[in-house]
Amino acid sequence: MDIAYIPSPSRGVLYLGPIPLRAYAFCIILGVVVAVWLGSKRWVARGGAKHTVGDIAVWAVPFGLVGGRLYHVITDHQLYFGDGKNPWNAFKIWEGGLGIWGAVALGAVGAWIGARRRGVPLPAYADAIAPGIALAQAFGRWGNWFNQELYGRETTLPWGLEIDKTLPGGEVVKGIYHPTFLYESLWCVGVALLVIWADRRFTLGHGRAFALYAAAYTAGRFWTEYLRIDEAHHVLGLRINDWTAIAVFLGAVAYLVIVGRKRPGREDPASIDPAANDAEGAGTPAASVAAVEDSKAKAAAGKPSRSSDEKVDAAPAGAAADKAGKDAKNLT
Repeated sequence: MDIAYIPSPSRGVLYLGPIPLRAYAFCIILGVVVAVWLGSKRWVARGGAKHTVGDIAVWAVPFGLVGGRLYHVITDHQLYFGDGKNPWNAFKIWEGGLGIWGAVALGAVGAWIGARRRGVPLPAYADAIAPGIALAQAFGRWGNWFNQELYGRETTLPWGLEIDKTLPGGEVVKGIYHPTFLYESLWCVGVALLVIWADRRFTLGHGRAFALYAAAYTAGRFWTEYLRIDEAHHVLGLRINDWTAIAVFLGAVAYLVIVGRKRPGREDPASIDPAANDAEGAGTPAASVAAVEDSKAKAAAGKPSRSSDEKVDAAPAGAAADKAGKDAKNLT
């Protein structure tokens, strides 16, 4: 009996007339949308304004794309430079090739610029978007599936991935391989859930939720990277990405321990986003707007507002004071 392996798409691009619709790009865009949506919800829950995450993402995303591509081209330069290679292919980002390490590193630079312009502390922002980044990676990995790339060693497991493609040099690759794209996608979903749970359970702040994401992701990336068989540079028997994962993991764990001791807890909600106190830029403090809306709601329900209650309570109190004064006069 034949085992139903995971099939690979026959192509990763559809044409809408002359316009190519590339699945790889669509997966990345979908991941960015999910990351901004979840990050915004978490940012507002922490006391920030709802548009802040999106405004900063306008800086972070382009920087991240450039950083991810630069990391890939630098670490896999043999694919683009040398005899018989076309250097212009380094710009064909739609064919795949984004290094998460470069994407996060340069994306953080873009986020820092955007955060400074908004008066937002970068560690607090990073904590809010950390689970969203993990989910963005989960979606992005499916772009590798459409491109039939970054698969692992050959396998006979029932969830093996069928590969049938022709490489640019004419070599035909056909067989059943470990679906490392699927392993990493599921791992990233688990990382997102872990960060959300730990953030609620331990009230993580000052960049610790982001550090937890980095540590958890790199732990999984190490073993998925170890399974991959695509061309890569090795140092002391390990792929460069494995060494990068080890370095990031150690740095993230050290950050968690040190910052956890020095700055436990979370930032004051009133201090993380100046725009949150501006009532969507109208110049009215958010607390005042909330109080007005609360009064309107009570009035609509036929209940006196808090200020009315205070007046009602004040009248009996004043009458009692007058009576006490008159009684004191009578006693004298």
